[in-house]
Amino acid sequence: MPKTLLVKNADLLVTMDGQRREITQGGLYVEDNLIVQVGPSAELPASADEVLDMQGHIVIPGLVNTHHHMYQSLTRAVPAAQDGELFNWLTSLYPIWAGLTPEMIEVSTQTAMAELILSGCTTTSDHLYIYPNGCRLDDSIHAAREIGMRFHAARGSMSVGRSQGGLPPDAVVEREADILRESQRLIEDYHDASHAAMLRVVVAPCSPFSVSRELMREAAALARHYGVSLHTHLAENLKDVAYSREKFGMTPAEYAEDLGWVGHDVWHAHCVQLDQPGIELFARTGTGVAHCPCSNMRLASGIAPVRQMRDAGVPVGLGVDGSASNDGATMIGEVRQALLLQRVGFGPDAMTAREALEIATLGGARVLNRDDIGALAPGMAADFVAFDLRQIAFAGALHDPLAALVFCAPTQVSHSVINGRVVVRDGQLTNVDLPRLLERHNRLARQLVSGA
Repeated sequence: MPKTLLVKNADLLVTMDGQRREITQGGLYVEDNLIVQVGPSAELPASADEVLDMQGHIVIPGLVNTHHHMYQSLTRAVPAAQDGELFNWLTSLYPIWAGLTPEMIEVSTQTAMAELILSGCTTTSDHLYIYPNGCRLDDSIHAAREIGMRFHAARGSMSVGRSQGGLPPDAVVEREADILRESQRLIEDYHDASHAAMLRVVVAPCSPFSVSRELMREAAALARHYGVSLHTHLAENLKDVAYSREKFGMTPAEYAEDLGWVGHDVWHAHCVQLDQPGIELFARTGTGVAHCPCSNMRLASGIAPVRQMRDAGVPVGLGVDGSASNDGATMIGEVRQALLLQRVGFGPDAMTAREALEIATLGGARVLNRDDIGALAPGMAADFVAFDLRQIAFAGALHDPLAALVFCAPTQVSHSVINGRVVVRDGQLTNVDLPRLLERHNRLARQLVSGA
């Protein structure tokens, strides 16, 4: 017999289904890890193995984080990297990151995932592109399994060091043959293409200024042979664009197209400086974008033209980006920031609360090339979160609970269910000793920064 879960009496249940239903006194019924029924509570089964009464709460699909660097949670607010744009910031931090250890990768991944989960995220990607001192992507994968988060593990890489005209120091780059061999091993060992898979592997050379053309092309061929997604950084700021023009004689979008890095199986992080022909190319090919508003503001990269992208038909999801360029991994906060920043850049009609939430759910699912997350509907993975509307942050805003969740100050979830399992109950993580984890994390952060 399947294990069943009943959620009932939510003040508002936001489905993000094909009709974008918002159901008052709503609920859903789950068998094992899949949603079986969604609707008014009175129409659902009366009992289940576990019942969550969500009176006083808003229930939404789990948020989807499409871009992160979790190891960077060890180097938040480092004095040397508090100011400066992307390239200055990176060159300040590369020498510190050269001291990373496997334990640091594991602990920082769990810390970042705990922060994401408590802020409403149920599926995340992580782009790990630096592997000193025996670090492997396996360290992140094992951490994700322990905490119970749905995970797209992106095997990043850097192969062009400073001596070859790249940005990173030679000490932190890898041989391209090793990168491709390791990427293949990870796909064969871990990638799960099945419906509602908890773990997928992504091929993800870091950026145009840290890998060669050849690696980009061979990485694309490898990914398509195995049917996995591709991810990299693109057009993050004006220096990024200038580098592409000087080095390759092309805009970042033209470079991506030349390498075969466009299509529904590809998503690029940032694209702050994506030009109009680039937007049209991405729309035509179904190429996705991970929009990271907090990081773009922190590094003064600019305001990504998300309104224009969505109007053209470009798939757009949200990302918190690295915890050392955002200094936070609060997913519901990123939703709010996305809305506010588009309005700063493009006017008061540039984004609505409902559109911001759609980008963070359905948009993220589409960017990650998934049709089994991002909405609450029969057959979808049972990933959803609840926020308690009885908090001071929402006082006076309950005329429209969905808008309240986006416009008002970000808060933590009261409940989170991932793959049918309760991972947050009454605001507490159920499978992580958070105080102990944070003590380890802070100790390792001091060790990493002091050792640089």
